[in-house]
Amino acid sequence: VQLQASGGGLVQAGGSLRLSCAASVRPFKNYHGGWFRQAPGKEREFVAAVSWNGGNTLYADSVEGRFTISRDNAKNTVYLQIGTLKPEDTAVYYCAARFRLGGPLSSSVDSYGFWGRGTQVTVSS
Repeated sequence: VQLQASGGGLVQAGGSLRLSCAASVRPFKNYHGGWFRQAPGKEREFVAAVSWNGGNTLYADSVEGRFTISRDNAKNTVYLQIGTLKPEDTAVYYCAARFRLGGPLSSSVDSYGFWGRGTQVTVSS
């Protein structure tokens, strides 16, 4: 499974972005999707996850209500709509995939076996 994240950039505080994660595997519906982020000097942290059919989602407390994860299995893509951005949201954002038969949605880095390279999001104050 190869994942390619895109959509990052420089944005002012309060702004928004939509990140995309395109997956090479078919059918993509066999995988849960997740987004994580890593700021300089910090560990990679969970942001959001979406189930294989889009029916269930999971969010970190820090982004609940501001970020929305979704997917389009016909396009093999998971999205992360990020809004009301804050400077502390600055990080490299990584998408990840977890085989759905391996268990339910998870916020654990170790639960995801497939990772993309990441896309930089920088929020200026």
